[in-house]
Amino acid sequence: MFADLSDAQNSALKSHHDLLLRWNRVVNLTSESSIDRHYGESLFVGEHLPAGLMHIVDIGSGAGFPGFPIAVLRPDCLVTLVEAHQRKAVFLMEASRIIPNIRVVARRAEELDESFDWAVSRAVSYRDLAKCLKKLARKAALLTGAEDPPAELGFVWDAPIPLPGTRQRFLRIGTAAP
Repeated sequence: MFADLSDAQNSALKSHHDLLLRWNRVVNLTSESSIDRHYGESLFVGEHLPAGLMHIVDIGSGAGFPGFPIAVLRPDCLVTLVEAHQRKAVFLMEASRIIPNIRVVARRAEELDESFDWAVSRAVSYRDLAKCLKKLARKAALLTGAEDPPAELGFVWDAPIPLPGTRQRFLRIGTAAP
């Protein structure tokens, strides 16, 4: 699948992919036409996180993006996938059974009483992120469209990083404002 990954990493992503395709027929996890793009974008996020052990929370993980590929890419990091929809959370639990650095939490992110080094997310509205982002982490990496993150998130954002092969999708890295 991905040339820069080990056979074990590719195998873990392929297992996730195969399970996702099976479950997606019953539980609408994500658009099948965008699945490959989600893997690439998620790995792109993982490559832009700093080196070393970190605790990462994926807010609104859905089918596991971007958190699942980040956990596979970065086995030195502990990744918590947060998903409020119970059927999606069950999928995540099944998909991550053999990935030791993933934990699944079947709750709304704003209900968590934990702190993490980094928060990551894709396809979660800024309005929903405003309820929890600054509470959960001091650093964030968001996969977004062209719209700039609002001041209500309480973060100072670096210049947006265009995602490879796109014109309207960006990685936004920010630090919680004091």
